[in-house]
Amino acid sequence: MAVINQPSNQIKLTNVSLVRMKKGRKRFEIACYQNKVQDWRLKVEKDLDEVLQIPQVFTNVSKGQVANNEDLLASFGKTNHDEIILQILDKGEIQLNEKERSANLQQKNNEFLNIISTKCINPKSKKRYPPSMIQKALIEVKFHLNPNKPTKLQALEAIKLLIAKQVFPISRAQMKIKLIFLNKVPKSIYEDHFKSFLDKIEDETQDTKTFETIAIIDPTNYRVLVDLLQGENAKVKKGEGSIEVLDMAAIKE
Repeated sequence: MAVINQPSNQIKLTNVSLVRMKKGRKRFEIACYQNKVQDWRLKVEKDLDEVLQIPQVFTNVSKGQVANNEDLLASFGKTNHDEIILQILDKGEIQLNEKERSANLQQKNNEFLNIISTKCINPKSKKRYPPSMIQKALIEVKFHLNPNKPTKLQALEAIKLLIAKQVFPISRAQMKIKLIFLNKVPKSIYEDHFKSFLDKIEDETQDTKTFETIAIIDPTNYRVLVDLLQGENAKVKKGEGSIEVLDMAAIKE
C-alpha cells in the first residue's frame, strides 16, 4: 500500500499498480488501479480517471515524491503532467505486486497446459489428456515453465519431451483433411504447391468432375492450405478448390 503525503492531508492508495519509466538516470512513476493499465492499452478502458489513482508524475509513489518540473523538462522536454502521464501509461513498464505476479503466473501456467492438452492425444483412444494429468507428467520429466519465455514455444518444447519420454502413451494430434479440386486445375499446381504440406496421403480419387485427396496434416499447416486455396496468394481460382476437416484428432500411423 502506497501513502501519498499532501500538504493538507494524506491519501492512501490501495490496490495500486505502478507504471515506471526510466529516462537516463531518473525514474518516473504513475499510480494506477490494478488491472486497468492493460485495459487502457487494449483500448477496453478509455476513461483516464478509471485508470489513474492520482493524476501526477512521481519519482517515488510509495514515498509520495512528486517529480519536479526541472527533472521533467530535462527528461521529457516538457513539464505538462497530462502529456507525460500518457507517455508513461502507454510505454512504461508495469510493476506487478506479488499478488498480481502470482495471478499472472497461474494464468500463464493454465494457458501452457491447455495448449499441450489441445495439441496432444492418447494414440490408442484418440482422446485428449486433461491439463492436470499433463502437469503431473511434466513434473516427472522435470520440465518447468519459465515465466519470461513465450508460452507457446515452451509448450511445443514440452510436447517433444513428453512424446520422447512416454510417461503415458501420447502423440501429437494431427488433422485429417480432404482437398477437392476441379479437374480443370492442373495436377502440377497440386504437386508443386499443396502436396508438400501433407504428412501422409491416405487416399486419392478422381471422377469426371473432381480430384480429391484425403490426407493427414500437421494442424499448423491447415491455415497455409486455406491461404493457398482462398488467400491473396491463392494458387487456384475461386471455386476451383476447397478443403474439409474430417478429423481434428487424427493419428499419423
